[in-house]
Order: sequence, then C-alpha cells, then structure tokens
Amino acid sequence: MNQNKLVFTLVFGLVGILFLGFMATKVIPKMFVTWTKAAPATKVSLVDSYLIGGKILAKSDGSDKCVVNVFVLDSSGKGVKGTQVTLSGLNDGDMETLSGDDGKATFEISSVQAGQFTLSASIGGSPLAKTVKVTFRE
Repeated sequence: MNQNKLVFTLVFGLVGILFLGFMATKVIPKMFVTWTKAAPATKVSLVDSYLIGGKILAKSDGSDKCVVNVFVLDSSGKGVKGTQVTLSGLNDGDMETLSGDDGKATFEISSVQAGQFTLSASIGGSPLAKTVKVTFRE
C-alpha cells in the first residue's frame, strides 16, 4: 500500500512540475505581452497634432507642387489613422484627405496664380492653431 502511495505521489508531483513549467514558459509570457501591448491610437489630440510644410516654394505653372503635411497624433504622440483632414486657404477651395497608418496626411498643391498663401488645417472639423505659408513664383 505504501508503494502505491509513493508511486501516486511521484506521478502527481511530476505532472505538477510539468504543468508549472509549461505555464511558466508558454502561457504566462504570452499573457504579459498581451496585457502590455499598447492600444491603437484613436483619440486625436489637437495640441499634439501639427502642420508643417515639406516644400513651400514652387513655380506658378500649374504643375510644380508645394507639399504640406499634417500629422494627426494622440496625446502620447502616436499617429491616428483614418481621420479626416482639411486644408484651407487655397483659391481653388478646400482640400480633404484621410490620415494614413502613421497619422500623416499629405497635400500636394499646385497653382497658376503667383503669390503667397497662408494655409490652415482642421482635423475632423476642429482647426489646428498653427498655419503654414506657401509661395508660388512666376
């Protein structure tokens, strides 16, 4: 009877050790990685988002382009995907696009009219505080 009890204890102990080893090497690390992954950015922070000119001088021939980038960011600086961005201040009217995976919305602007234009951006209908000036020369 003692021998059966000893074999049962050894088998039960071995199964327990194998179970704990499996949990420690496979399950728990995956669980911690899942818990610590950052959630995708979804809430736009107008304070952290910004407008910047990539190329702000071009010829006014209708084909040369100025480039303006709007970065749509959340409060931790992560890009917010799929947000509507509007660029205003052009003679042709407003331009609209959606922010990409990195939160960046790029506008390529051409003009046949020479002059300097002050452009402003709004994200989801809310305007950004900063503006950018682009110049089209003859």
